[in-house]
Amino acid sequence: MSELRIEKLHFAYDKATPVIKGIDLVLDDRTTAIIGQNGSGKTTFVKLLKGLLRPYSGRILLDGADIATMTVAQIAKKIGLVFQNPDDQIFKQTVLDEVMVGPLNIGQSLDQARSSSRAALEQVQLADVEQVNPYDLNLAQRKMVAVASILAMDTPVVIFDEPTMGQDVAGKAIIKKVIEDLHEEGKAVFCILHDMDFAAAVFERVVVFSQGQLLLEGDAREVFSKKELLQQAYLDQPQAMKIAQVLGIPGNLLTVEEVEAALKEGVNQ
Repeated sequence: MSELRIEKLHFAYDKATPVIKGIDLVLDDRTTAIIGQNGSGKTTFVKLLKGLLRPYSGRILLDGADIATMTVAQIAKKIGLVFQNPDDQIFKQTVLDEVMVGPLNIGQSLDQARSSSRAALEQVQLADVEQVNPYDLNLAQRKMVAVASILAMDTPVVIFDEPTMGQDVAGKAIIKKVIEDLHEEGKAVFCILHDMDFAAAVFERVVVFSQGQLLLEGDAREVFSKKELLQQAYLDQPQAMKIAQVLGIPGNLLTVEEVEAALKEGVNQ
């Protein structure tokens, strides 16, 4: 399992206006949701992890190696990033060709790239559209194409930026299963999210960003119980937790399923 160790990380597009302000954090084998309001520094942070931006001070260590010593191509073999907007990634004429771009660029043979890309499309339930132009698909489907593109690269670290954007219940279920499968394969999985309910239901650990700083991090149940600190970052608790609190159910419940189980147990007592 890969580990990312972030030490005293600072970054600014304009040095007069810092965006990342002294982040110290270890991202390990726990599935981790990174939450925070727009402008809190989340997307900039993951671009730094991916090597698309370089910090002006501090270090990012991938399994002990400073990524500042690596090229973007070398980092690409280790860290896969699914962008928030799939249209920032897509440029080929067919879905299959699009998904094969990443695998080919990191050195997979043509046969390997085709095989891994088809397996990835199967994983996101798009196997039947491999010869379709990606721009003939809707936004949610294009997002899945972007996810498949990264899955096919088989990187030890996978980062998602707003994977549930535009997804319905079925789409979110697919993303949830993808994250669970990656975790079971021993990959490190990190995800930027605005969807508190999805974060609570899927991720073991939650990291809260506020104004470029690390406000809070820990077990998902513990973090989401900190109502006042979340409000400080202009974030809300998951709906299930709020419902449980209104009903007076103890335990900081995270999901609707937990609330239903608690109510059922109460009825049966």
